[in-house]
Amino acid sequence: MYDFIAIGDTATDVFIRLQDDSGAKVQGSPDTSDYRISLPFGEKIPYEEATTIAGVGNASNAAVSAAKLGLRSALVAHVGDDREGEETIKTLAEQGVDTRFVTPESGTRTNFSYILWYKEERTILRKHEKFTYALPDIDTPAWVYFSAVGAGAEKFYDDFAQFVEERPNIKFAFQPGGNEITLGKKLSRFYKRADIFFCNVEEAKTILGDGKTDIKDLLLGIHLLGAQAVVITDGPKGAYGADKTGIYFAPPFNPEEKAFERTGAGDAFASACTSALALGKSLPEALAWGAVNGMSVCRYVGAQKGLLTQDGIQAELSKKPDYKVSLM
Repeated sequence: MYDFIAIGDTATDVFIRLQDDSGAKVQGSPDTSDYRISLPFGEKIPYEEATTIAGVGNASNAAVSAAKLGLRSALVAHVGDDREGEETIKTLAEQGVDTRFVTPESGTRTNFSYILWYKEERTILRKHEKFTYALPDIDTPAWVYFSAVGAGAEKFYDDFAQFVEERPNIKFAFQPGGNEITLGKKLSRFYKRADIFFCNVEEAKTILGDGKTDIKDLLLGIHLLGAQAVVITDGPKGAYGADKTGIYFAPPFNPEEKAFERTGAGDAFASACTSALALGKSLPEALAWGAVNGMSVCRYVGAQKGLLTQDGIQAELSKKPDYKVSLM
């Protein structure tokens, strides 16, 4: 039996690092919807380097993270019948993820994301291929972690919801991707069944759609949809978590350390938090694991290189004995 099975799309990321003199301009504030990067139209834009990383994506990142943390981990995903699909399966297997549920689908291509990376921030250009989603026989894992899939997955959502509803002994972590966030409350069966739910502040506002902005209102709003525990991240400002024991604030773990590249920080946080719960930790302990793992990922290019082992997380925590996740 698996400890952790992640379900969702995987992709190949291509990071295009823009030079400081590329002509790129950043406008607005990170806390607002008008935070934008612009480039001169019709120009030849210089870039510093391009880096290709296979086997990434919300669910893939979570499966790798869980494997690094010592859990028996597998991934349910579709890839194309192409070289990138083969590379995805190989890369995941090398990182300890069981790939027997990763399906190369004939006549399709593996998902690609092109990431415009300027200083420590990035904008992601993403296309989801149209896969024929189907839930394989995954038996009864201890935890199932569902994240982003492509459009046209309505039957897959229903099939998965029925699967976890009929197996109350399986713990369910829900980290919605773009399509799931857009669907919002239409995925009510997911929220009602979720043992823990993850999103960021802006995503929580979109899902609830009631105009509320206070973090406690957002936590309560998601909880009222049915999730037993709710975690809402707020980028470099920290994260908030709530369960039956209280509402907690996890400050950024190492705020004085400047991020090198932020892709995958949210996945690292959510997957480490879920893995900690799977290993019997409390929510405050799990939030601390998430904060450390998210910080570590920001030290490297891509979503997986900085993922930590249990020893790695403990080593980081030992460097900051005063770090504390506190009740609000």
